[in-house]
Amino acid sequence: MHDEWTGPELDSLIGRTALTRRDVLLTSLAVGFAAAAGPVAADTVITTSSEGLTAGEVKIPVPDGEIPAYRAMPSKGGTFPVVLVVQEIFGVHEHIKDLCRRFAKEGYLAIAPELYARQGDPSKYTDWKQLFAEVVSKVPDSQVMSDLDSAVAWAGKSGAGNVQHVGVTGFCWGGRITWLYAAHNPSLKAGVAWYGRLVGEATALQPKYPIDVAADLKAPVLGLYGGQDQGIPLADVEKMRAALAAVKSPSEIVVFPDAPHGFNADYRPSYRADDARDAWKQCLAWFRRYGVG
Repeated sequence: MHDEWTGPELDSLIGRTALTRRDVLLTSLAVGFAAAAGPVAADTVITTSSEGLTAGEVKIPVPDGEIPAYRAMPSKGGTFPVVLVVQEIFGVHEHIKDLCRRFAKEGYLAIAPELYARQGDPSKYTDWKQLFAEVVSKVPDSQVMSDLDSAVAWAGKSGAGNVQHVGVTGFCWGGRITWLYAAHNPSLKAGVAWYGRLVGEATALQPKYPIDVAADLKAPVLGLYGGQDQGIPLADVEKMRAALAAVKSPSEIVVFPDAPHGFNADYRPSYRADDARDAWKQCLAWFRRYGVG
């Protein structure tokens, strides 16, 4: 099973009214792991304690209502640098929540908004291809950019987030979004993209891919990719590296030669503990290097 961006022709329906969209907004996050991700590899799952943290679900105001998000931060202290955690194809399930707690243990306010809130509930699906066709493919990039902006605004208004120090990181589906958000938000300090697709066919809802915005990046991005990823060939990685080099971008891409797609997903068979630990250290170092925290 592979959860990369492949599948049927993307739906181009955009014309919903604000009222209609508000009526179908997902109101709460799923509990546990996403069924569509397959059986959970219980022997490798990392569970990060919420001790010393303020963690749980919050509501993020957006132009057409509010969307649920998971937030984790230290329970004591002043304002904290902000990390947007962008979900896998499976939505904000337990793995993404745990990643937020890991960032919180490092001193960040980490927030993962449910970016499919208008299109459907990913926890209701048992097949990833159906999830992609019926929910994920209908999510406009413009909506995602706006919702991430709203999450940053929420963090600032909460009084707990220092929005002068914002980073973004995402996994699989969220890896692609990380590159796009780094081209969207001029206030972003840095991004870390975990095995997000780099090249693809433009559609009405997803008009650009990372390679199309290499010259537009407003913050440096660290790309973390697997050399054995069957959905993101190394040829695409090299194309992206060349595009970054052509504009003298400080962004970098690291390839873990033996790692498959999803090598950080500790709840799945794709998990590679050594590579995941190395990549996590590089992620934190990247954020420190570029002033996120």
